[in-house]
Amino acid sequence: MVELGAAGQQSLKGGGQSVGPTAAVEVTPIEHWLELEAGVTPLFGHDATEWDIDLLFKKPWTLSNNAEFMFGAGPEWAHTIAHGSTTNSVAGETVLDFMFWPSSKHRFGLYLEPSYGYDFARGHEQSLGVSGGLLIAIP
Repeated sequence: MVELGAAGQQSLKGGGQSVGPTAAVEVTPIEHWLELEAGVTPLFGHDATEWDIDLLFKKPWTLSNNAEFMFGAGPEWAHTIAHGSTTNSVAGETVLDFMFWPSSKHRFGLYLEPSYGYDFARGHEQSLGVSGGLLIAIP
């Protein structure tokens, strides 16, 4: 499955807001137990650009024929360019993933994914985010 959408992030330590596009690929190695999602999100804020790459391990639950929920967590790498300097850091991320399918064939759908991030670099930046967009099944 492919996820294409938009993302927004709010710093919890006064770092401001940022927005940008997001894309991810999701695979299911263990049906009903484990989904893996690898994604990339460039975020643009006031005087800063951040590229986030994450790998999430998700546990899926089927709520109905047209709705699914997943809880996920995993590592994230952040490449930030701000005020003329570049930093790289490792973070942890947790997500709640809500997926909605208009048809029972699950070819196209919509997702909404609130998240929390904790950066392990100096300052221990924390953030709340949300992404949402289109789900496209890969046959």
